[in-house]
Amino acid sequence: MPWDLDNGRPIYLQLMEKIQQDIISGIYKPGDKLPSVRDLALDAAVNPNTMQKALSELERSGLVYSQRTSGRFITEDERMLKQMKTELASEHIRDFFEKMKQLGFQEDETLLLIQDALKGEH
Repeated sequence: MPWDLDNGRPIYLQLMEKIQQDIISGIYKPGDKLPSVRDLALDAAVNPNTMQKALSELERSGLVYSQRTSGRFITEDERMLKQMKTELASEHIRDFFEKMKQLGFQEDETLLLIQDALKGEH
């Protein structure tokens, strides 16, 4: 999946978000070993130091952990992963409703549009 980095925001934060998204969506599974810093940096076309900073922050959050000579691994804490997934979904929903509000839709109108979309209507 492309990294699609935006120069308007700190790159390491975007790297963190992308790796977090890959973990939450199941691309990386609990207990999986992450690719090396160099491999991830090469894939994202960023400086390895920037990738190292992103991974260190993910480690600090508990999403990733290090094993001395073996590399970094995804947490096996299913509860934490589920909570992160729910929080991320809530954030997307809030953003969606805010954008709909900016378009001039009331919440009930937005809900009707969602229901129509789920039914396959436009």
